[in-house]
Amino acid sequence: MIRSKAKQTALVALVSTLALTLILTPAPQSDAADHRDGPLITSYLSGTLDIADLYLFLDPGDNTRAIIALTTSGFIVPSENSSSGIFDSTSRYRFEMENTGDSQPDHFFDVTFSPRIAREGIPQPQLATITLPNGRSFTAPATNPDGTSPDAPPPVVTTDAATGIKFFAGLVDDPFVSDLVAISRYFASIGNSAANPTQLERGRDSFAGYNMTGIAFSIPVSLLLGRAGSEIGLSAVTQRRAMQIYDRSREQFIGFGPWVNVDRMGVPSINAMLIPFNRKNEYNAADTTDDSAGRFRSDILAALQSLGTDSISVQRFLALAVTRGDILRLDTSIPNDRIGPTNPDELATNDGRGFPNGRRYGDDVTDTELFLINNRQPLSDNANRNEVPFSRSFPYFGLSHQPFPAGTLDDKTRN
Repeated sequence: MIRSKAKQTALVALVSTLALTLILTPAPQSDAADHRDGPLITSYLSGTLDIADLYLFLDPGDNTRAIIALTTSGFIVPSENSSSGIFDSTSRYRFEMENTGDSQPDHFFDVTFSPRIAREGIPQPQLATITLPNGRSFTAPATNPDGTSPDAPPPVVTTDAATGIKFFAGLVDDPFVSDLVAISRYFASIGNSAANPTQLERGRDSFAGYNMTGIAFSIPVSLLLGRAGSEIGLSAVTQRRAMQIYDRSREQFIGFGPWVNVDRMGVPSINAMLIPFNRKNEYNAADTTDDSAGRFRSDILAALQSLGTDSISVQRFLALAVTRGDILRLDTSIPNDRIGPTNPDELATNDGRGFPNGRRYGDDVTDTELFLINNRQPLSDNANRNEVPFSRSFPYFGLSHQPFPAGTLDDKTRN
């Protein structure tokens, strides 16, 4: 894989080039990072390339199809929808499929975007180019937002006639639910040798009221299966070219050289929760074969042990994100008829239809991972339900938050 070769050198070149470019051009608009899993991507490299979450589940309306989805660029407030709900036109959003049972991705779905431009003063939708594993490509318009309307635009879905693959890209509600402050305070209490579960009683969803950019595919399962039988695996990376030069005539960056990682994700929370701060950038620049080779195993082990996690739960985490790489895996033989648990307090581990068997939008992955960390005893951050209903059809995301109409005083963010 290109990104596994001399990736550290390439990343240094990328950062150096961007630093020189910043001297010669106006500073980019400051934008909140998504789920903040590395210091580099919360600085200049943040914005649309910062991965928030990755999803893999059987379509609840048609189990012959699988949904793979990626969210990026979190914490977009509705008043900035128009300026922030844009995909990076100099980058690549790569979905890595694994279907042979190891840590090496076997097939790739690549998505790139045209710059967003205006005609006669009216911003136009970006055009996505989707490159399939066989090298074929098709194009699809993105659902870029209107920055002022109180009504969210309906999702634009494109179907590739040759394969039946459906595609969506656009601004969506953030489906992730978690109380980040409460969890941080609870973990800190463990570090102070006085575990205090009352820190988890706030029940405030840190992501409520915010938007993000989302990309989703609906793919016939038959196109994804391989030697691993009914199991398929998914990881994702966002990438830029190793060299970036600002073209003043076209007012945009032009990339050269190999693609290098900016961010990556498979199993939720691994980098954000279990990788030490000084290695988070390194983790994002690495790949799934590095995981299975044990490059970060000792860090993950140390983090879990510091939280009092016993050997059984530790082994479960290692099986999820180390042994065969940080890859989200789904057994497609287990039927699924919903976007998440019926009961918001239900752990997805109880029925096998959700995380850690794949991941649905409504799966409370925070409570599931707290369950494992707490040695398989129920523990909740009490932020259990998304504030926006999920759509009943592909792409299944909740519609984006829009600026409130005049006279509305409610603030739905939950900081």
